[in-house]
Amino acid sequence: MQEITAATTVNRSGRQLIEVFLYLQILDILTTLIGFSLGNQEASPMVRMMVRWGPVNGLVISKIVAVGVAALCLLLRRRKLIHWINYWYAAIVVWNLYTTLRVLNG
Repeated sequence: MQEITAATTVNRSGRQLIEVFLYLQILDILTTLIGFSLGNQEASPMVRMMVRWGPVNGLVISKIVAVGVAALCLLLRRRKLIHWINYWYAAIVVWNLYTTLRVLNG
């Protein structure tokens, strides 16, 4: 039987944080694109500026920046910050869903 060490637990929890982060990024892209197709506008000033280059281009650039920030957090051993970033992106996805449903329900 394999012995579970503290390092294994930390690696597993770090991997889960990154997986959740990446899933939230995908959900943010999908819900944002759906919102754009329904006429919604980007709320973030930084992303709104990037979307001027096209919705997909702007979102991809913003996600590259987000992944870079997450990688920096890992390099600096700031996993707790990624935990809070995940909460932020979960709230963004919920907001995107809300605005989409608001448009659909007129």
